[in-house]
Amino acid sequence: MSAGAKGRNPGRRPGRAPAPKRGTPKPRASASGPKRGGTRAAPRPPQRRGTVDPAMRADYRSRGRSDNEIGGDQVEGRQAVRELLLAHRRSVREILVSVDVDAADILDEIIELADDAHVPIKQIGRGSLDAKAKTDAPQGIIARAEPVRAVPLEALLDDTARTAPFLVVVDGVTDPHNLGAMLRSAECAGVTGVVLPRHRAVHITATVAKAAAGAIEHLRFAVVGGIPTAIGDLGSAGVLTVGLDMTGPKTLWDLEGLDAPVAIVVGAEGKGLSRLARQRCDEVARIPLEGRIESLNASVAGALACYEVARARLR
Repeated sequence: MSAGAKGRNPGRRPGRAPAPKRGTPKPRASASGPKRGGTRAAPRPPQRRGTVDPAMRADYRSRGRSDNEIGGDQVEGRQAVRELLLAHRRSVREILVSVDVDAADILDEIIELADDAHVPIKQIGRGSLDAKAKTDAPQGIIARAEPVRAVPLEALLDDTARTAPFLVVVDGVTDPHNLGAMLRSAECAGVTGVVLPRHRAVHITATVAKAAAGAIEHLRFAVVGGIPTAIGDLGSAGVLTVGLDMTGPKTLWDLEGLDAPVAIVVGAEGKGLSRLARQRCDEVARIPLEGRIESLNASVAGALACYEVARARLR
């Protein structure tokens, strides 16, 4: 026996624990970590089926939105960020600008507006900014702000407004580009409020905010549990509800009373108006089509209807 092996059992390797005797249970891994040489994490405490880890629930609540918050906390694109600062309707936490963004007058205006509002501006690399962006083309600028907050449906019918209520009811639009474009046209046409469904529809994402080019800062939004019920409530409040459908018995140009309180109801992409929404509308109108394509994009149809209402109010 060599000197290095003196006092050791030559039948086992150095550094190994002795093998357990037959019939002795193997030691279990401690709760502080995985087994030696293994990759499996320590077992978590058992939970009843259907329960949530309290720490996970607390973290979710701290990050979750309240019932009346509908998004818009990240705004991208120069025009959208500019309107965010001009509107002064919600607080802006910070603005991120790419270090290599090309000079432009609108960027100078944004920086000046941010300075006046004491909003911090941070310059970061283009790669870092693109990694934080939620749209394909943030145009070198991102703003982080307080979310857009919805108001009750009744608030859109405020009698103290200078003009009669002019609403757009969105029946299940899911494409953020479509909703953003529709909101941009609606605001330009003088729409005073927008009604969105709570479920199965897009709300104010970064893509919607960018496509709307700042329109979300000047519109009020109501979120409802069901569009057909909301249409019925608007009708009961004296609002003329007009649904857009390519099979409508009237054309949009034949409608009367558009200078009174009115709500244009726009259906979802492809499916159009839901059956119940169509039934609840006071009028269902089509937009005359002279070409070979069967229908218009939802945002384009909504824009045409909004401007028909605007035209009626200018008479």
